[in-house]
Amino acid sequence: MAKIKPFKGIRPPKDLVEKVASLPYDVMNSDEARQMAEGNPYSLLHITRAEIDFEPGVDEHSEAVYQKSRENFDRFRKEGILRQDPEEYYYIYGQTMDGRTQYGIVAGASVDDYLNGIIKKHELTRPDKEQDRMINIRVNNANIEPVFFAFPKVEELDKIMNDIIKNKDAEYDFVSEDGIGHHFWVINDKSTIDRITKIFKEDIPFTYVADGHHRTAAAALVGLEKRKENPDYTGEEEFNYFLTVHFPDDQLAIMDYNRTVKDLNGLTEDEFLEKIKEKFDIIKESGEILKPAKLHEFSMYLGGKWYLMTAKKGTYDDNDPIGVLDVTVLTNNVLEPVLGIKDLRRSKRIDFIGGIRGLGELQKRVDSGDWKVAFALYPVSMKQLIDIADSGNIMPPKTTWFEPKLRSGLVIHSLEG
Repeated sequence: MAKIKPFKGIRPPKDLVEKVASLPYDVMNSDEARQMAEGNPYSLLHITRAEIDFEPGVDEHSEAVYQKSRENFDRFRKEGILRQDPEEYYYIYGQTMDGRTQYGIVAGASVDDYLNGIIKKHELTRPDKEQDRMINIRVNNANIEPVFFAFPKVEELDKIMNDIIKNKDAEYDFVSEDGIGHHFWVINDKSTIDRITKIFKEDIPFTYVADGHHRTAAAALVGLEKRKENPDYTGEEEFNYFLTVHFPDDQLAIMDYNRTVKDLNGLTEDEFLEKIKEKFDIIKESGEILKPAKLHEFSMYLGGKWYLMTAKKGTYDDNDPIGVLDVTVLTNNVLEPVLGIKDLRRSKRIDFIGGIRGLGELQKRVDSGDWKVAFALYPVSMKQLIDIADSGNIMPPKTTWFEPKLRSGLVIHSLEG
């Protein structure tokens, strides 16, 4: 069963939260981070992307940048931009996008749960990305940014959250520049805190990493380091936990995660289309954008035209949690055998576009001449994600795109307690 704990959150005062809160470090590059934080000395990006305080071109993984992150974190606390709560609390974080709101419990998740498989994952991680976040956690002795978790909904927990949301004023309530609403409540009632802990312990067998696999892995590895440094640890120290937001699975929606490819692997457009028709039925062609509407339906943009197509029977396996995925269908029938892309993680010939950008972004890239063909996929469901995680399998690269992204800076978890 899942183990979580309340913690003494480090967070901004109400009048500064909109200036502090930022998008996660990994959805932007250094130039974009620099632009986002321009003229805002309160932005958390000064801690999560501290290279913005150096001249452009600085190595973002240099020791100087990591030390600047710590310097800025210390300054934020000294100047009252970030303040620590006096007691251990849980928090509720709500996000509103396109008229839909999802509410999650902010808590410390257990390092042991990650090591023992109670926290389930569906993606592989890259050591270089793990190392970067490990250094950031280690230097600041804190989880600066939360991880996005899902769990099987529990009616009683829904009721507890709904009662707080209806009957208590939000600590924070604002709309960020991207139009996403952010709502945040402090749960400081001891009996409610104890009940939430007990519900996870008794009614939630597993939790699932939805978004933030590298942050999760890095936090667990730092926890193990801390245990070696403190051989008499009890298991209850803050370094045995890391910052998470747990959302009920029925509140979450996964967006499509699409692909663009730079070339046709030596084929002409006509030759490529003939190859496509071997494994797919083309059911519609148009100069207007065509969007997949169901599983095993794809749209492709090539040569100024959109094609809507369905995978032929025999090209997928609906009885296999990996074989049923449309990312698998596309990889096994187009990307590898036709386009010759063998390693989706490392190939420079392919790029991945989150559905939040819309299919117009695919058309724009191909029309620019820098990319030759684009594919739009029907999004993965939460059930598929959970089935894969439960089976111990790993999803292919770049399969899920969650929106809205968690804002960083609403609350931070110190490993010092």
